[in-house]
Amino acid sequence: MKLLSVNLGRPEAVPYTGQRDGLTGIDKRPVEGPVRVVAPGPKGVGGSGLAGDAVCETRHHGGDDQAVYAVAREDLDEWERALGRTLSNGSFGENLTTEGIDVSGALIGERWAVGPEVVLEVTSGRIPCRTFQGHLQEKGWVKRFTERGAPGAYLRVITPGEVRAGDAVRIVHRPDHEVTVALQFRAVTTERDLLPRLLAAHEALHPEALATARAHVEKYGAAAEV
Repeated sequence: MKLLSVNLGRPEAVPYTGQRDGLTGIDKRPVEGPVRVVAPGPKGVGGSGLAGDAVCETRHHGGDDQAVYAVAREDLDEWERALGRTLSNGSFGENLTTEGIDVSGALIGERWAVGPEVVLEVTSGRIPCRTFQGHLQEKGWVKRFTERGAPGAYLRVITPGEVRAGDAVRIVHRPDHEVTVALQFRAVTTERDLLPRLLAAHEALHPEALATARAHVEKYGAAAEV
């Protein structure tokens, strides 16, 4: 298991983002050399966890619980076949393109050691947005991406440090529950009856998803858990 690339994006003006100034950093490209990774601060204030990477819409992106976004190269390869086009590393706006890791099958709260220093913790799946669809220029992309249910993973930074392409990735902690990124994604998008099951991930879960699950249980009870 390893990093194939570390990808950074610069602010770019585009016609398809809802950001007021029209800027987005979604067009991420592989870079050489080490990249510093740190917790960027709370959502709405902090951006990307990677030095030199732009997050322009901090209302919905970036912050400590979405500091790093990872996508499996294997998923990009499947989408290449489905779409009939080449998808380079970084095409989905991911910071880390991995090899040999079932990213969407990772458990919420799972921890990865990346290279000799960095430790990251899985928090949630990526919810597709208008900017993502505009960036890929695929009609109906938000629906199609959602239906496939392999969103890649957001991670928070537990131990800061430097990462680079070629770094080994090791799973150093797997929590004692069955809440995967894919399950969390389905619960908050297409299968709301799954929301009670997310509570098993406790505080490792992205705070917004945790609040959604708690509100659902408060309103409807936990019957959907079975």
